[in-house]
Amino acid sequence: MTPKSESAPAVVHEVRRLQVDVGVSYEDFRERYEAAVPTLDVARFDALKENNADWDAVLTATAENAPHDFIIYWRSDVTAMMNLAGDEARCTQYLMGNHGMAERMFRHDAAAMLYAPLRTTIIEDPDGAVRFCIDQPSTQFASFGDSRIARVGVELDGELARLLKSLEVPVPAALTMTGEERGVGSSP
Repeated sequence: MTPKSESAPAVVHEVRRLQVDVGVSYEDFRERYEAAVPTLDVARFDALKENNADWDAVLTATAENAPHDFIIYWRSDVTAMMNLAGDEARCTQYLMGNHGMAERMFRHDAAAMLYAPLRTTIIEDPDGAVRFCIDQPSTQFASFGDSRIARVGVELDGELARLLKSLEVPVPAALTMTGEERGVGSSP
């Protein structure tokens, strides 16, 4: 396993990029994705901070804000800017995640926030093919050399698979492998 990040000046690791053909229009899939993964309710979380809420209150608010266990923290439609360069593809990028799952990695190595929240894109190439793209969470988090972080990455794979299934798009086989198949334990 890769050495822990605090002891290694550079960590080389392999990441699996998943590109899922969604089979519907760019606008349709973007609308469905944003409905399934709502934007962070900033006012609600600010109120929790102001009221010195405990972590359980944050987790409850997260669950209520995230029907499929993920929240959009940031979104950017880069299409207009890239069109200025003459590019015809369309692309919206997102940071998608879950407070509770991120904290379960953060407590072991704050550098895990390099990959949490997860970066996703919805793209339409000039030929009209629309894809949802993401680097597989378990391949990112395994790079920390800590089985506790790696197990959360495996859980994120499962959550991502459930999200894709709810969006009625193909679920890549790599997301349904067990922790044992990846060489990490399956329990958190």
